Amino acid sequence: MAEVSNRRVLGIETEYGISALGEPAGEELHPMQLSNHVVKAYGSMTGREPGWDYESETPLRDIRGYEVSREQAHPDQLTDSDLGMANIVLTNGARLYVDHAHPEYSGPEVTSARAVVAYDRAGDLVMAIAGQEAARRLGRPVRLYKNNTDGKGVSYGTHENYLLDRRTPFDRIIRQFSPFLVTRQVFTGAGRVGIGQNSETPGFQLGQRADFFEAEVGLETTLNRPIINTRDEPHADAGRYRRLHVITGDANLSEISTYLKVGTAALALHVIEAGRLEDDLRLAHPVPAMQQVSRDLECSRVLAMADGRQLTAVDVQEAYLLACRKWVGEQEPGSDGTSEEMIIEWQDILERWQRVLDTLRTDPMLLADQLDWVAKLKLLQSYRDRDDLGWDSAKLSLIDLQYADVDPRRSLYSALVARGKMRRLVDDDQIAAARTDPPTDTRAYFRGRVMEKFGSAVVAASWDSVILDIPGWPALQRIPLLDPLRGTSAQVKELLDNSDTVADLFEALGH
Repeated sequence: MAEVSNRRVLGIETEYGISALGEPAGEELHPMQLSNHVVKAYGSMTGREPGWDYESETPLRDIRGYEVSREQAHPDQLTDSDLGMANIVLTNGARLYVDHAHPEYSGPEVTSARAVVAYDRAGDLVMAIAGQEAARRLGRPVRLYKNNTDGKGVSYGTHENYLLDRRTPFDRIIRQFSPFLVTRQVFTGAGRVGIGQNSETPGFQLGQRADFFEAEVGLETTLNRPIINTRDEPHADAGRYRRLHVITGDANLSEISTYLKVGTAALALHVIEAGRLEDDLRLAHPVPAMQQVSRDLECSRVLAMADGRQLTAVDVQEAYLLACRKWVGEQEPGSDGTSEEMIIEWQDILERWQRVLDTLRTDPMLLADQLDWVAKLKLLQSYRDRDDLGWDSAKLSLIDLQYADVDPRRSLYSALVARGKMRRLVDDDQIAAARTDPPTDTRAYFRGRVMEKFGSAVVAASWDSVILDIPGWPALQRIPLLDPLRGTSAQVKELLDNSDTVADLFEALGH
């Protein structure tokens, strides 16, 4: 089996909350219909609406060695079927589609945490534009929110994806990555008004998703949610790769939170793959610990460890940080695909991670300009103090929601940014470029450039294929893209630039 590079392929997919205001009685749109209007509104502005190629999708295949039958599967698990909803591929290599009752933006494959931030923020921009266009067409306001719960018992996901070496034992990932996911909420939480799935208890907590997890390991993503998801759907060469589908994360607006969320996870997975996590960090009760960490605003409560120790979430994170720092210190440019740029980013992640943990130990509120949950808590507390509001106040729930509005004209997060109250990692020009241009160092470059230059010939596409309708050919032609690190700008830019027609491109590819 070929070696898997230290270049970690990763990305984020987000389901957005959605509502329409002023719907006449009897004419209310189902959320799926409303989501369809939003996605189609954006697709019509780009003029390209190819379908999605479901040929290689395997949502019911479990890493543990079996496949759930379609008859036994919950309908929400059948993500490999076309329900007639809008499903488009964007010129930046991303996917925009209707996922059950939500519009979803799945960012393109990238190889750095900073690139994840740029393309994740590009998704927010896509949704803001799509919502405004859908509102114009429908003649009523459409609201889109980057959050994870409606506060009434419904949760929707922000999923991270990390490509792993297939040879890494999955039981090691379960044992060693689960504690990381439980405790990282101290810097990845988006903040939430209400405790319990139905917000039945007044209060505030770090995480939006914590109350919705009920198992440590499992295949599902919408019911009986597990901390470690076992879907075996690599969207790549299954002999080399496994895609770890992480469903525990919150929908972050803070660029620092997103950067740390994916950057620290990618580093922790490097350490786990290398077999270099020497400390036994297993939690005695992982699922209850999810809620315990989320409800600890001082980040100081101890968790019961499997070996009998008592550690805080910050302590556990620091143990991962130490292991990651040691591993990074042993990496050299040129070995295992490691570049200078990768090491620079790793060092930056380590430094930010350390500063955040140190500050959480002393005063979490000092991180209001970096972390979503702290920024939101500070904002809410100012209203509580001014108006003498209890946590059961409907006004606080509305503020929570308005923080997540993707329209910068209404978003409280955007207002904090405009006032210089939130730190940035990428600027508006970089976000605008990421909305239209694909990353240059993964197969997303080929996918996006083909959509931009030959979109009318693309019948369907997926993460690992593009299907073309080529004049003069009797059948549709599928171009496989099984290696996420092939189809880059360095490999195919000249070929694409020199192809005047899709037939030229197909011939240049050696077909």
